Amino acid sequence: MIDETTVRTAPSPGSDFARLSKKIADSGLMGRRPGYYTARLTVVTALYAGAWAAFVLVGASWWTLAVAALLAVAFGQVALVSHDIAHRQVFRLRRASERSGRIAGNAGIGMGYGWWQDKHTRHHANPNHEQLDPDIVPDLIVWTRDQADVARGLPRLIGRSQAYLFFPLLTLEGFNLHVAGVRSLANHALKNRMTEGALLFGHFTAYLTALFLVLPPGMAFAFLAVHQGLFGVYLGSIFAPNHKGMPILTGKDRPDFLRRQVLTSRNVHGGWFTDMALGSLNYQIEHHLFPSMPSPNLRKAQVIVRRYCEELDVDYLETSLAASYRQALRSLHRAGAPLRRTRAAA
Repeated sequence: MIDETTVRTAPSPGSDFARLSKKIADSGLMGRRPGYYTARLTVVTALYAGAWAAFVLVGASWWTLAVAALLAVAFGQVALVSHDIAHRQVFRLRRASERSGRIAGNAGIGMGYGWWQDKHTRHHANPNHEQLDPDIVPDLIVWTRDQADVARGLPRLIGRSQAYLFFPLLTLEGFNLHVAGVRSLANHALKNRMTEGALLFGHFTAYLTALFLVLPPGMAFAFLAVHQGLFGVYLGSIFAPNHKGMPILTGKDRPDFLRRQVLTSRNVHGGWFTDMALGSLNYQIEHHLFPSMPSPNLRKAQVIVRRYCEELDVDYLETSLAASYRQALRSLHRAGAPLRRTRAAA
């Protein structure tokens, strides 16, 4: 088990990844998979359209909440496809990737593609770095004891019991994505702001119109809560196992690229269903080392990467999905310890 706050470094930064990259390139695993993505995009589109068709057919019945759960899964799968598109796994050209990403992200699920891509790129460059990774900014949750020591407002209040509140808080993640996408439109550095805004508000308008046109108000609000809440839980359940509870870097603590990616990431083992449900992000180590590798190739790359890490004596962590959640929650509980001591002292 890797210590949560310490990362072992190596004396020869850079060259280790170059040798691994050559092994991967020689294996042909960086090659595109047009057949796979054609089939996947077709299936996800059919799931998305089918869920909306079911919404109309079921109509004003409380069975519509089951449709809300189905639509949450469909939104999650669209988000995973958007992720692969953003990493240039699907289309070779940048323009095709950006257009498709905005259609899937902004128009399809109401997620600001430009905002998310910028945030996700910074995360990939410095995963689990306390000052550089936007995914561990203490907005509601504190990720380290140092963050807990200076926490104020909601993070200070929530941080005391954040391990118990983590999954309930994920029900807000879908709403958070929508709000963050809208807020990003005020940033003049955001590319294609007008297009992003038009697609975002077009999604919100069509979504709310459909809900209140088909359902009575009370049922529409219930559908909204269940759908967006489960969408948030699904997204959070996909991304939480990847880095939460893994070593956190700080200051100038930046190992070479290979160790920075491997030691801060966690893989989740499982069969085809796990790969499908998590969009192959359960091969997080391989994805972080080779972000543009098509997701169906990550399982094969794992064999090469794990063996290479063993040769270098670099810790390579793979657990079950349940164990990954336990490790993440234990880490959150430890991070909030200073806030519980402060409360006890008061």
